[in-house]
Amino acid sequence: MSHEDLENYETEAELALYREYRDVVGLFQYVVETERRFYLCNKVDLQVKASGGDIYFEVTMADAWVWDVYRSARLVKNVRVVTFKDVNIEELARDDDLPDLRQLRGR
Repeated sequence: MSHEDLENYETEAELALYREYRDVVGLFQYVVETERRFYLCNKVDLQVKASGGDIYFEVTMADAWVWDVYRSARLVKNVRVVTFKDVNIEELARDDDLPDLRQLRGR
């Protein structure tokens, strides 16, 4: 396999992953970012823990989709992440949660 073939393969795999993300994002309520992974999930719990003088985070998720081009199965029933790094959790807006832009412009 040539270097160009490998680059083409990786580009196609990432494009397929993006398309899958675009297709499934509407099924999930939260986006969770850790230092190693990006997740979509419907249930998330963040616990701040202390051990000695160190603080770490324990994140548990249920009904999750994992952004990882090298995983064959990206849907995961339960996920547990323990990290000393930052964790970002965002609640996704649903289409019915968004205000009507035409009404906002009229104000």
